[in-house]
Amino acid sequence: MNIIAVIVWIVIAFLPGVLGQLATGPAISTWFATLNRPPFAPPNWIFGPVWTLLYLSMGIAASMVWSKGSGNKAVQFAIVLFVIQLALNGLWSFIFFGWNWLLVALIELVILWAFILWTILKFYALSPAAGLLLIPYLLWVSFASVLNFSYWWLNK
Repeated sequence: MNIIAVIVWIVIAFLPGVLGQLATGPAISTWFATLNRPPFAPPNWIFGPVWTLLYLSMGIAASMVWSKGSGNKAVQFAIVLFVIQLALNGLWSFIFFGWNWLLVALIELVILWAFILWTILKFYALSPAAGLLLIPYLLWVSFASVLNFSYWWLNK
């Protein structure tokens, strides 16, 4: 694998998190702090390390697929799915934290979840290891969906 490509894909994978902080950062100590928390909500500090590992594994997975040949139509389609789910990932922060639309954020998470699954299937077909690297991400977004639902339910 080309180390430059790996680094580029890791940087790309981190973009939603970096951009999402524009909405998340200011809301954590203000609006978000006023919400009723579900009893199983993890402490806020856990999200940074978890997302760091997830974005890192996402970037590595994308670079593994990219290495199969950017001229390959299956690779191109898988990468398009990857970019779409990244955009949805970043958008969620603005919907939930920026605009405080808890139900819309939940609906968006369901769509994101479907795109992650689709991306996993396409990545796995090209590189089983790349597909497997995205499984923790799908599991975390599954948990995030339950958490988002709970915040919506407790604060509607």
